[in-house]
Amino acid sequence: MSIYVGNLSYEVTQDTLSAVFAEYGSVRRVQLPTDRETGKLRGFGFVEMGTEAEETTAIEALDGAEWMGRDLKVNKAKPREDRGGSFGGGGGNRSGGFRNRY
Repeated sequence: MSIYVGNLSYEVTQDTLSAVFAEYGSVRRVQLPTDRETGKLRGFGFVEMGTEAEETTAIEALDGAEWMGRDLKVNKAKPREDRGGSFGGGGGNRSGGFRNRY
């Protein structure tokens, strides 16, 4: 399981985010997604910690805390939803769902 960290400063680095979470336990991995077109940070990230207890402690301590001039949004990450591979999540089938029927 991992932790979602939202409302991050665009100046954050993996090292600085890792250091904040290391105060609450062992940090296994930090991910800071970037925009595909611009390469700039997207303002959120994910942190994986050593144990669920460490994750819970970090979430309780950091959710709503101010860091780098922003109030953090910290909670358990939700599983990524399958978007269907195309715009609108419809899977690209424009035939109304009858593609293989006839």
